[in-house]
Amino acid sequence: MWTLLPSSSLRVTGADRVDFIHGQMTNDLRRAPTPGMVPCAFLNVKGQIEFFARVYRRADDLYVHLAADEAEQLQARLKRYIIFDQVQLENLTGTLSTIHVWNAADLPGWDAAGADAQQFELAGQTVLGGRVNRTGQPGVDLHYLASHAGEVEAALTGPPRPLAELEAARIAAGIPDVSADHFQGVLPQEIGLDIGGQLPAISYKKGCYVGQEIMARLEARGNARHHLARLAGELIPFSEVVLDGKVVGQLGAVAGGLGLAKLRKEVADGQQVQCSAGTATVQLLNANV
Repeated sequence: MWTLLPSSSLRVTGADRVDFIHGQMTNDLRRAPTPGMVPCAFLNVKGQIEFFARVYRRADDLYVHLAADEAEQLQARLKRYIIFDQVQLENLTGTLSTIHVWNAADLPGWDAAGADAQQFELAGQTVLGGRVNRTGQPGVDLHYLASHAGEVEAALTGPPRPLAELEAARIAAGIPDVSADHFQGVLPQEIGLDIGGQLPAISYKKGCYVGQEIMARLEARGNARHHLARLAGELIPFSEVVLDGKVVGQLGAVAGGLGLAKLRKEVADGQQVQCSAGTATVQLLNANV
């Protein structure tokens, strides 16, 4: 099975590309192999998420994969920090396409025992794959030229599945999506992006980056006030989560009566909360227990 992902992307070239992007993102790009792939966030000075991305390190460039309609905004942000850096930024949105192959074993040419990022031939075309868990099991995000979509997609096994089905599997598995869940503006630790979380995207051992001081304070303090939880019940997407008349969280996207929420840690597993006019039950995720 595979699903077309709404995406945007940047290509970063120039002699200083690795150091420059490394100095903007939450995770450690310098330690990534070539080829390699690093999930990360780009934060504001308050430590709040502006963008979530997966950065692919290749021999001659970096490929930054983002949610739809985000590449232009990230490109503008990055340009503000280029001073003497030898870096060029190219918006590839519309040039490249991305699909998610649900089961890596179903992707011809992918080495299941190989690296997390692999460049290989498929249907006579060069493609780039990254091992990504979007459904509760490792799959592959596959990137290729949009002009080659017909040949590449014809070589895939299994039928295409709608994005709504992939979203339902993601939410059921407890995996956050910053863009789909409207979690921009929150701290990474509050939605499972911390070390040991559902989608680790932070290194506390790397050098400085925008928002790093806030991340260091949170590491030293040892906790954030919120974490990622799943809600089940009568849910209205993106609504406030209320307990005893007090706002205790923010709900993300909803599918099949389930949704992921940024939730205050004192709210207990199995507790009943309100989401607009509906009632929901809190399901703490294993990484939060």
